[in-house]
Amino acid sequence: MAIQIPTATDAVLAADEFLIQSFADLNGLKQKEMLTVITGAEGYYVTDSHGNQLIDGIGGLWCVNAGHKRQEIIDAVHEQLNTLDYYSTFYNFTHPAAAKLAEKVARLAPGHLNHVYFANSGSVANDSAVRILHHYNNRLGRPGKKKILSRTGAYHGSTHLSVAMTTPAYSKGWDSASELVHHLLCPHYWRYGDNLSEAEFLDLLVADLEVNIHNTGAENIAAFIAEPIMGAGGVIVAPEGYHARMASVCAANDIKYISDEVVTAFGRLGHFFASEEVFGITPDIITTAKGITSGYQPLSATIISDEIHEVISGPGETFLHGMTYSGHPAAAAAGLANIALMEREQIPQQVRTTGKLFENTLKALSSLELVGEVRGSHFMTGIEFVKDKAAKTPFAEQEMVGTKVAQAAQRRGLIARPLGNCLILSPPLTLDAPVIAAIGDILRESIVEVSSALNR
Repeated sequence: MAIQIPTATDAVLAADEFLIQSFADLNGLKQKEMLTVITGAEGYYVTDSHGNQLIDGIGGLWCVNAGHKRQEIIDAVHEQLNTLDYYSTFYNFTHPAAAKLAEKVARLAPGHLNHVYFANSGSVANDSAVRILHHYNNRLGRPGKKKILSRTGAYHGSTHLSVAMTTPAYSKGWDSASELVHHLLCPHYWRYGDNLSEAEFLDLLVADLEVNIHNTGAENIAAFIAEPIMGAGGVIVAPEGYHARMASVCAANDIKYISDEVVTAFGRLGHFFASEEVFGITPDIITTAKGITSGYQPLSATIISDEIHEVISGPGETFLHGMTYSGHPAAAAAGLANIALMEREQIPQQVRTTGKLFENTLKALSSLELVGEVRGSHFMTGIEFVKDKAAKTPFAEQEMVGTKVAQAAQRRGLIARPLGNCLILSPPLTLDAPVIAAIGDILRESIVEVSSALNR
């Protein structure tokens, strides 16, 4: 007899007593009215347990790029489970779906990135990139070349290693592999540029990299890891030319460049991969997840260069890294169907128009008193709220301004993600002009409401 999954609010919340939510105030969630129960989804809408239809302004969690309830992806997963429900890509085994998806991803990736390791999350993809590079350096007789350069404001995951590469704010009170990682300056010009021009701020950032390489020793540094646009650190866009300059310094010092495209790949910025097409770099490794299946199945990819692969696949070598669900047949089938759908409907190409409309609609909110900066690109946007617009004075954490705006927006039919003094938007890539306008109106009304309440 099949287990009946509850949908009524009270029944779900009773079962939820046993669930640990990610990145949540677990004590606060003991007050069950703080929880929203999502029971259904279609297109760019989700439905809660009270029957309210809400615009999914966060795309699940940066990931439902193709939109909810796409039958092509659902059918592909169903057909795959009926054909081959599970088999491993361990040892000498492979299967058609994983092999074909690896080929497809490699052909979409830039330049010489032709070898793909599948796992089940962006955290594991980034862990895998570092483990591979550590082994790569061992193979080359450089056992001391292990340090990783990251950035304050970065988000690279929540496993013991990936959270060490993430900005320290995400591991407050928790341990991590912090001895391996050094954080460079945050490239947020609006917040940290002071009286510098943007070009001068860029020079400062590059100099910071060079000083840290000198102090640590290039012979001790394996890689620099960077998101093309910082995501959960507040949707921070570095100055124009930043990634090319940083990549050039890394290459000159034999430091590998890892581009964390867990969020930016698969159409969010208008291309399947943003590193080369948008930012003009061909990294040594690209990591991705989320949009690769549009969230329909857990899947990530660590895509490595021919040169790295050649070193780690030499005679007598065993690749001593693997996960039970690496290249899971159903996940691989979802990835293939998702990419086929995106190619057929030309979703990345459409994003170059609709994403710009979304970006400009939200940037129009900059005129509001509470809004300090609207930043991001295409369907990846952050809105930062300030107490004093001219001085860029932030609100105190306990004032929870981002949360207040998110709650006001949800009452009006839009889910947005609060992040301290910021509000994050990362909707499905299928939004059309009317719903983009509706999002803009909801956000404007919600910000005005919160602003009025704060001024009373």
